[in-house]
Amino acid sequence: MSAEATNPGAHSRRRGRPRIDLRRIGRAALMGPTARDRLPDAIGHVAEAHRAHHPDADLANLRKAYVLAESSHRGQFRKSGEPYITHPLAVTLILAELGAETTTLTASLLHDTVEDTEVTLDQVRTEFGAEVCYLVDGVTKLEKVDYGAAAEPETFRKMLVATGNDVRVMSIKLADRLHNMRTLGVMRPEKQARIARVTRDVLIPLAERLGVQALKTELEDLVFAILHPEEYERTRALIADNATAGDALAATAEDFRVVLRDAGIAAEVLIRPRHFVSVHRSRLKRGEMRGTDFGRLLVLVGEDADCYGVLGELHTCFTPVISEFKDFIAAPKFNLYQSLHTAVAGPDGAVAEVLIRTHQMHKVAEAGVIALGNPYVPLEPAEGMEPADGERADPTRPGWLSRLLEWQQSTPDPDTFWTSLRADLAQDREITVYRADGGMLGLPAGASCVDAAYAQYGEEAHACIGARVNGRLATLSTVLSDGDTVHLLLAQDAASGPSPDWLDQARTPAARIAISSWLQSHPEGAKIPAAAPRRAAPVTADRRAAANAVVDLPDATVRLAGCCTPVPPDAVTGFAVRGGAVTVHREECPAVARMRALDREPIGVSWGDAAECRVTLIAESFGRPRLLADLTEAIATEGAAIVSATVEPPSEQRVRHTYTLQLPDAAGLPALMRAMRDVPGVYDVSRTQHPAATA
Repeated sequence: MSAEATNPGAHSRRRGRPRIDLRRIGRAALMGPTARDRLPDAIGHVAEAHRAHHPDADLANLRKAYVLAESSHRGQFRKSGEPYITHPLAVTLILAELGAETTTLTASLLHDTVEDTEVTLDQVRTEFGAEVCYLVDGVTKLEKVDYGAAAEPETFRKMLVATGNDVRVMSIKLADRLHNMRTLGVMRPEKQARIARVTRDVLIPLAERLGVQALKTELEDLVFAILHPEEYERTRALIADNATAGDALAATAEDFRVVLRDAGIAAEVLIRPRHFVSVHRSRLKRGEMRGTDFGRLLVLVGEDADCYGVLGELHTCFTPVISEFKDFIAAPKFNLYQSLHTAVAGPDGAVAEVLIRTHQMHKVAEAGVIALGNPYVPLEPAEGMEPADGERADPTRPGWLSRLLEWQQSTPDPDTFWTSLRADLAQDREITVYRADGGMLGLPAGASCVDAAYAQYGEEAHACIGARVNGRLATLSTVLSDGDTVHLLLAQDAASGPSPDWLDQARTPAARIAISSWLQSHPEGAKIPAAAPRRAAPVTADRRAAANAVVDLPDATVRLAGCCTPVPPDAVTGFAVRGGAVTVHREECPAVARMRALDREPIGVSWGDAAECRVTLIAESFGRPRLLADLTEAIATEGAAIVSATVEPPSEQRVRHTYTLQLPDAAGLPALMRAMRDVPGVYDVSRTQHPAATA
C-alpha cells in the first residue's frame, strides 16, 4: 500500500494546516550547519510555528539541538529514501504547530539520537540540561537484543512511568507515532497492520486521555485506512461525492453570525469538517447523510460567560434539539476538554451540530496537555508568602494515569501488563466518587464497589464485605455512578479473601490483578461472596473449623452444615455424603429429622480440643440510621471477625441482617449474641436455621 493510500491527509488541509515538503527540508538538512548566529534553514518552519505560539521564545537551544541531531543522523536514511533528519524535524513541527514549549521541541529534535546514533544521555544532559535529558530518555526504546519479544510492552511501560513524572514524554511519542503513521506506506502490509493495531489499542486512547484531539483524529484516520481499507475507501468516496456539503452549513453559519452580531456578542463562527472516522460513524448511526452531517459549526468567544450567551441566543432564534445538549464547561471531561454541545434544526429538518467554546478552550481541545506548556513550572506564591523550594505544580497528572502507574507495579510479566494496559485504555470515560472520609476516587465508567475498594485500600480490600452507596447498603457488585458517595466495609478477619465472583464485577486492572493474585496463592481459600442480594449463601467451614470435628469414619473430610452452622458445645451428628465426606449438623436441625425419616444412617461425631469456630447469626431489627455500624462495632468488641454479611431489603420498617462470623473461642458465642441483642433497635438474634437440601 502506497504512502498516499495510507494517508488521508485531506482533512489536515481542510483544517488549514499546510503539508510541509519534507524533501525540501531534507535537502536543506544535508547542507549542514550554518553560522552560529543564524538559524538553519531546515528548521525555519519549526521556528515560525513556535514563534506563533511563543513570540518571545529563545531559539538558541533549538538551533543547537538541530545541529547535534543533523550531524549525528548524517548518513542515515529512512525506508522512504529521505534523510533521517526529516523525521525528527517533522515530529518537532507537529508539536510546534500545537503550541509545545521550547524544552519539548528541543527534546523532540533529539528524541532518536540516543537510540540510533553515538550520542549518549550524559552528552544530552551536559549540553541541554536534566529536563531535556529526561524527555529523550523517556521516549528511547528498549533494545530487542536485551528484551526480545518483551521489548515493545516494556518500552511502553517505561514511557508511561516516565510520563507519570513528565507528561511531555507522551506528547513527543504521540507526535513521533503520527509522523511514522503518515509514512507507513513503505512498510510491508503485515507490519503496517501490526503497527496500526498498536496505535489503535494504545496510542489513540492515550491521545484521547491527554486531550490531544488534533493528533487523535488524524491517527484514527490513518489506522482506519490500514485496518479497514474497504470502509475507508467507501467513506472517502462519500466525502468526495458531497464536496459541496459545506454549503448547507455555510448558510447556517452566516445566520449565526447575524444573530450574534445583533445580540452584541463578539464571536467567530467556523465550519469544522468531520474527519474520515467521524463521517463513517455518522453514516452507521444515521444511515443516509445530509449535507449538514459532514461537519459541525464551531463558535469561538472570549469569555466563559459568552458561551452561555451564545447558547441562549441560538436556542431562542433557532429550533434546538434538546437531546443533543451537553455542558462540558460546567463539567469538563476527564481529559481537560471543555465546550458546550448543542444542535439546531433547520426548516427542512436538517440538523446542524454546534460547538461553543472560548479561544483558550479551543486551544486545549485541540492540543490537550501540550497546550498547557510546561506543567512543572514553580507554583505562584500566595501574597506575602514564598514558594517552597522545588515545589512544582502538576495539572496534568490525571487520576487514570496515577491508577495505571500503581497497577503496573503489580504486573512484572510483560504479557499480563500488555493485556491489562489495552483493557485499561479501552475504558473511554471516567467518573469521580466520594469516599466516606471526604476523599475522592477517580474510576472508569462502569466501575463497581469492588473497584472502589481496591482503589482506596489496595490489597487490604481483600477483606471487604460490603458497602454503603449514598448512605444505603449495597452489594459489592453495585455499579457506581459519577458523584456517588461510597463507604466500604472491611471485615476484621485478616485471613479473609476475595471471591472468584469479584473478577466478574471488577473493571479496573488494579482490582483484577490483586484478586487474581490472591486466588492463585489461595486456591482453597476463596470466601463465598458477601454480595448475595437477599441472604447469605450456605457457608461451608474451612479447614480450621473442620479440624474441631472428630468423626467415627477414618480419613473422612468433615464439613459443617451451612443450614445450622454448629459450633462447640452444640450437640451434633453427622451424615455421609457423596465423595466420602461427612456433613455435621446440630441435633435439632430440621435436616437431621428429614434424613432420619429417610433411614439415613447417622455417624458419630464429637468436638475436639480446638475452640475456634465459624457461625452464621441472624439479627432481626427495626430500621434506623447507623444500625449497621453499631452492629458491626458490637461484633468487633466481642472479638469476632466478620467473614461475610448481607442485609435484606426493609419490610414494614424491619430489617434482617445475616452475618457469618469467625470466633476465636466458641465459648464466647452466647456473650456475642447478647451484645448484638443489646444494640438499640435489635429485637432478636438467632442461629441460622434456613432449609438445607438433604445431605
